[in-house]
Amino acid sequence: MAHVAFTRHLSRFFPDLVEGPVPAGSVRELVGSLDATHPGLARYRCEDDGRLRKHVNVFVDGEMVSDRVALSDALTDRSEVFIVQALSGG
Repeated sequence: MAHVAFTRHLSRFFPDLVEGPVPAGSVRELVGSLDATHPGLARYRCEDDGRLRKHVNVFVDGEMVSDRVALSDALTDRSEVFIVQALSGG
């Protein structure tokens, strides 16, 4: 299972969100698995058409995902995934 970690500010919206293993073979599957255990997380991360929102980045093994639209980047049991959402405002 891929190991996933998040920026801390997400706990404000999802207080029970913790880093750890998630069963998934792709970033898309990872988002679906996380949404199943934390309803609303996928919508918070992705647009209605499934692509990543503008200020969201996902890194797999230290590299930004290459497919921000279909989220098809592959994951392995040893993958380290970090989900980041930039804070913005004024």
